[in-house]
Amino acid sequence: MLKRIHYNSPVILTLTLLSLISLVFGYATDKASTMLLFSVYRGSLSDILFYFRLFGHVLGHANWEHFINNFLLILVLGPMLEEKYGSKQMIKMIFITAITTGVLNIAFSNHALLGASGIVFMLILLSSFANLQKGKIPLTVILIAIIYLGEEVANIILVKDNISQFTHIVGGICGGFFGYFSGAPHQTKKNSDKNQMQL
Repeated sequence: MLKRIHYNSPVILTLTLLSLISLVFGYATDKASTMLLFSVYRGSLSDILFYFRLFGHVLGHANWEHFINNFLLILVLGPMLEEKYGSKQMIKMIFITAITTGVLNIAFSNHALLGASGIVFMLILLSSFANLQKGKIPLTVILIAIIYLGEEVANIILVKDNISQFTHIVGGICGGFFGYFSGAPHQTKKNSDKNQMQL
């Protein structure tokens, strides 16, 4: 039975597993490890952990609900996009999005940031470019930008909560950038053979 289970999306599944481990450690240490390693905030440039937190914050979550809300979408969208663009490209996209949201949070906010919601919004916008044709912008991209990013802009203005809508918007912009400029998506040999057979 276990031999039939396929680790089908190594980057997305590893991200999920690492985030789950960080959450468990957070509960075990009364959130001390979450603050030390898995949240990003202003700190000393001489502290080596400062640089780790620039990426590590996407692994940290405040509680199970926060974790589940993010990774339900990541596990739905991520494997499809990892297969489409390739694991190496997916690592780059996640890393760039994490670093960008981390640096901007330090630059413009006095609050600690944690969670993978920036990655979620990056994947949402990236997925809308699935049928991108050269020189054309899919209508789905425009609709998703209006629905998801428009709602986040409205929330910034109207809602006072602990959710970083700014991070959602930046993640979405990253996804749009990757989708538009990443060029031809990665194709596995299996998919390539399949396409040739259909021709």
